[in-house]
Amino acid sequence: MSTKRDYYEILEVTRTADGAEIKKAYRRLAMEHHPDRNDGNPESEAKFKELAEAYEVLSDSPKRQLYDQYGHAGPRQAGFEGFGGVEDILSHFADMFGGGFGFGGGRGARVERGEDLQEQMSLSFADAASGCTKTIELRRAVACGTCKGSGAKAGTQPITCNACGGRGQVAHNQGIFMIATTCPTCRGRGTIIKEKCADCHGGGAVAQKDSVSVSVPAGIDDGQTLRVPGQGQASPNGGPSGHLYITFHVEPDARFQRDGDDLITQVGISYTQAVLGGSTKVPTLTGEIDLDIDAGTQPGTLRVLRGRGIPNVQGRGKGDLVVRFTIAVPRKISDDQRKLIEDLGKLDPPPPTAAAEAEPDKTASDDGFSFFRKSKKKKR
Repeated sequence: MSTKRDYYEILEVTRTADGAEIKKAYRRLAMEHHPDRNDGNPESEAKFKELAEAYEVLSDSPKRQLYDQYGHAGPRQAGFEGFGGVEDILSHFADMFGGGFGFGGGRGARVERGEDLQEQMSLSFADAASGCTKTIELRRAVACGTCKGSGAKAGTQPITCNACGGRGQVAHNQGIFMIATTCPTCRGRGTIIKEKCADCHGGGAVAQKDSVSVSVPAGIDDGQTLRVPGQGQASPNGGPSGHLYITFHVEPDARFQRDGDDLITQVGISYTQAVLGGSTKVPTLTGEIDLDIDAGTQPGTLRVLRGRGIPNVQGRGKGDLVVRFTIAVPRKISDDQRKLIEDLGKLDPPPPTAAAEAEPDKTASDDGFSFFRKSKKKKR
């Protein structure tokens, strides 16, 4: 079980706080525990990291929804793995608040992370259920091979920016604080390119077609998004690459209806099988199996096969397979069949009374599955 503190508690906000309240709380607390204000204080640095992680989740609606539903394990479903370190957080902090806070003269030139990429991928129902490895083709910026991402002409190097002294930031007095903003001369890079690389024209990156191998987790559902770290656009100044976000579209399967991690399938049986019992073939994710039919099975009867459903995308076991029986009535019958059925009809008991007809069948419902869903909800 996770030992992490509650994100709402970390930011000192209620669970109903809106985006503006969350951002205001984060800014206030992050300023208080900023490394430049608490040099050498490991407790403040740990708190600064904790605040950044809490804000990253609660300020993003899909991640917040997953967190509210599943706790700390939820955001990992959207690919969130936290920050690599303080410098990564400071870069993120500066992106949000326009250059950050230079409480102690700044922490050097800002290394920008490359832009994120968003792509879509179609999956068969079987691949989504079992997990698979897919290759996606995309066009993205990669580090220039000629200048190794520096942007400078071969044989030369970027020179230190005179305006900011290589820090990437310039300081301004504002009340009791010294506020640092991005250097307008070098745009935060801390260096200036005098002679640009001919291949990337000083950008440090070139666009090209590329292929990325993607490991799709078992149980991924239609509309869910997976983050592939470091597979986005290259950084414009030698920093880390952005991330690749892939949204999945899962093709339907005529045999199954998905309900969370559960699967629902309809199986038709004959009139004689329903009356006398027997066995029938039932589709599962791993192939057909034989399933016994109880004598007197009614239309809409449900049979639950535990653990035969979809694997949980977070590794929490598997759902169930729900089999709903329908009675297949033949449209055409032979004369011999007609004679036997007519004779059987003479032996049938009288139809049930109106009161008996009003008694609900607890094995079925209007849609065939409501009773099953209610039962599972009660157990949870």
